[in-house]
Amino acid sequence: MALDVLFCLVVAVADGDTLTARCGEPGAYEQVKVRISGIDAPEKAQAFGQRSKQALSDLCFRETATIRPTTRDKYGRTVADVECQGQDVSMAQVKTGMAWVFDRYSEGYEHLYPLQDRAKGARVGLWSDASPVPPWDWRQQKRSTSRHVGSSP
Repeated sequence: MALDVLFCLVVAVADGDTLTARCGEPGAYEQVKVRISGIDAPEKAQAFGQRSKQALSDLCFRETATIRPTTRDKYGRTVADVECQGQDVSMAQVKTGMAWVFDRYSEGYEHLYPLQDRAKGARVGLWSDASPVPPWDWRQQKRSTSRHVGSSP
């Protein structure tokens, strides 16, 4: 789905790996919900979730983002490589310990692993936690727990 490169104003940040951008010409703007490629950030209710969101906001909110769409996810979001303030967002979030490399979708993003290893070694961001839980495991635990709520023994 290698679409054209988009230059958009970031108007909202949902969490550490999802933002909303306003793209297009004045009078014909389109809101695009973007999931950043190659990474998975802590969920908002998870440890470091708010800090991860804030880090993405500091980098991108009210900035012009360069968005290179690659595909769409199951929620209809545009999955894209994103740059804000001249920085690759995936690299910035991983390097500062604000996101994991998303193992399941890491093909083409292998260059993020050394950044993650350095962040882990330096215990920065989420790596300062004694036993950080990857968001995909955290979501799975939440789904399992919610299925058992209210069921009889």
